[in-house]
Amino acid sequence: MKKDRNKPLALPHLGRRFSSSPWDVLGMTTSTASFKNRHFPFVTPSPPPPTPLLAPSSAMHNMTDEELFRWASTAPRLDGTPYHRVPKVAFMFLVKGDLPLRPLWEKFFEGHEGLYSIYVHANPSHAGSPPRGSVFHGRTIPSQRTAWGGVSLVEAERRLLANALLDLGNERFALLSESCIPVYNFPTVYAVLTGAGGASFVESIATPARYRPLFAARNNVSVEQWRKGSQWFEADRALAAAAVADGTYFPTFRKNCAGERFCIVDEHYMPTLASVLGWGRRNANRTLTLADWDRERRTGPHPHTHRAEEVTEELIGRIRSGGARGNCTFNDGASGVCFLFARKFAPDTLEPLLRLAPKAMGFG
Repeated sequence: MKKDRNKPLALPHLGRRFSSSPWDVLGMTTSTASFKNRHFPFVTPSPPPPTPLLAPSSAMHNMTDEELFRWASTAPRLDGTPYHRVPKVAFMFLVKGDLPLRPLWEKFFEGHEGLYSIYVHANPSHAGSPPRGSVFHGRTIPSQRTAWGGVSLVEAERRLLANALLDLGNERFALLSESCIPVYNFPTVYAVLTGAGGASFVESIATPARYRPLFAARNNVSVEQWRKGSQWFEADRALAAAAVADGTYFPTFRKNCAGERFCIVDEHYMPTLASVLGWGRRNANRTLTLADWDRERRTGPHPHTHRAEEVTEELIGRIRSGGARGNCTFNDGASGVCFLFARKFAPDTLEPLLRLAPKAMGFG
């Protein structure tokens, strides 16, 4: 009988006693020899042969947020965990409901199974689901309602990171929205992210005008450490784990930024966290997701939304080359790739993007 791989993953509550480790429950394989040695601690076991890491079969589970974060916090933090496997990139989609550009992303992922994993955080009231056979089917995690500019957005980001950390194969973590597109093919994106030498791509800009002294009083965050940047980041496993395990700085953001015009949590939390943790040269200090913030084209506090008539090969070329920013740098050196992703693209851009993808983006 064929198993339903989309059935919610049943997990025990953390408060209960269980005989197997969290990673056994999540699908990590265990040899008979290692199982026996658990019951005879006086026997010095031989090192077990390497076993492949098996990801949870579904993004759904029955854990509360508290349980999820505890489990994720026990996962290995460093890249290059001592297992024989090919590193994966976790693509984390923070969306309101549908994924209107899903067919473009499906073309992007096609043929690269085993090198990526997908996680979707959507409004819980959204009843739609990608069709069976889609790489997005069954990849929606237990989600909560979010609001623009609110702390709920960062809660959703941390929820996505926590779920992705449960798969020990994930070494890179990219946060995306439903209006994001890839501007390079998968091999290029994968090579840039996994070849970054453990560096993260979090835009982190000093903004003393937005600083609040209470952060120094409560968590010793100085004005020199206070940062602002793009919500859309690409992190290594160590920074992702640090964000999930953070019980010091995030509670202060959650308590003191609610309703504050100049303390929009999704623009300040990850940039400031990277700063106070001393990421320094381990952070490229820029995002890999380009948005058009031209003052004449944008709408209020939001970047410009590209429509179908704007989608041309020239547009994709400008995005690839860095848009108005020009050359991009990484660790004080020039980088051959400025941006891997771009936003915001309206739903009506799907057809022209699919037509352009083979020539302009290298896939499809």
